[in-house]
Amino acid sequence: MKTNLAVFFGCSSVEHEVSIISAVQAMEAMDREKYTVVPVYVAKDGNMYTGDALFSMKNYKDLPALLSRCTRVFPAREKGEVVLMDAAGGLFKRKPVARLDVAFPVVHGTNCEDGSLQGYFEILGLPYAGCDVLASAVGMDKAVFKHVLAAHGLPVLPCVTFTARQWAEDKAPILDKIRRAIGYPCIVKPVNLGSSVGISKAEDDGKLEEAVALAASFAGEILVERAIGSLREINCSVLGDRDACEASVCEEPVMSDEILSYEDKYLSCGAKGDKTGGSKGMSSLKRRLPAEIPEEKADEIRDLAKEAFLAIGGQGVARIDFLMDTADGNKVYINEINTIPGSLAFYLWEAAGLPYRQLIDRLVELAFKRARTRQNLMFTIDTNLLSQAGDLGGAKGKA
Repeated sequence: MKTNLAVFFGCSSVEHEVSIISAVQAMEAMDREKYTVVPVYVAKDGNMYTGDALFSMKNYKDLPALLSRCTRVFPAREKGEVVLMDAAGGLFKRKPVARLDVAFPVVHGTNCEDGSLQGYFEILGLPYAGCDVLASAVGMDKAVFKHVLAAHGLPVLPCVTFTARQWAEDKAPILDKIRRAIGYPCIVKPVNLGSSVGISKAEDDGKLEEAVALAASFAGEILVERAIGSLREINCSVLGDRDACEASVCEEPVMSDEILSYEDKYLSCGAKGDKTGGSKGMSSLKRRLPAEIPEEKADEIRDLAKEAFLAIGGQGVARIDFLMDTADGNKVYINEINTIPGSLAFYLWEAAGLPYRQLIDRLVELAFKRARTRQNLMFTIDTNLLSQAGDLGGAKGKA
């Protein structure tokens, strides 16, 4: 009997389009002998759609036309199962469109990868692949992630964080703190975005103000850290859970500028490299794979990647990005973690000998493993509290 595998993608995020690319790639790789694949596209307004037209990348060139060929749905729990209900029609005329056994989120960015969608699955009682709510939230917030890693004794660059409102009300003390604690040049980032969106470099106060304005247009909190002059970026993926995890080979992205940009990641093979005229997501990034670094340095990075993954309680597949300072003896810092990496980092696992189809199988197995573990936990206790409700007299907490 096939497993009904629901692939959730899209959502209200600046990485909406990247999510579509990653999801279509994943659906193409899924074993149709094992899975009945159910695409669930989450539009930017939050409405969900399903339909066979969602499998083809070319259909996304005209979203209104695509959605007109799809069925608007919403997940619901019916008779002990999670189903997609047809959103059309009256309350008593709605019918199930598909039954779901497990969710496979392929989402990037805020309002989805940050634990929001994972919490929705928890409420539904639907097993799902990837990190849980807490790990997703920690992984998305760059500042919290740094604090967690620092508490585990892992190498991260020092940073200064502040809100856009604090900056607008009185930037002078923040500027002074950045000059003293970080100095120039520095990197300015939105705290909770990925895909290099809103990130820029500043060499002086004027450039810093421009960089903060850009970051603040994407997020309410901003992070500033030291810019490494002689920089090499190295990435590594981790697969597994708290019980056991393994690291992939390392890669070195090829940057067109001092910062790996959104264009580097997703548009570097645009018209020339992709005969279909569309992006291939992170798999299209120009890279050295494996990274041209000494084996002992690669081993160090793989070990740090696993430690970072375990520090946040990761599960599924993640990609950890590193900064290597070549002017300081190739010292390595952990930069950030992507709890649902672009293209699910399948290219790193294929280089390690694990085909994309088998990577997906592993992620589904881990999803069911977590669900089985949760089934053994107690979420309710017997109590007679409500039987005494009439005697409480409206006083909250009254004994």
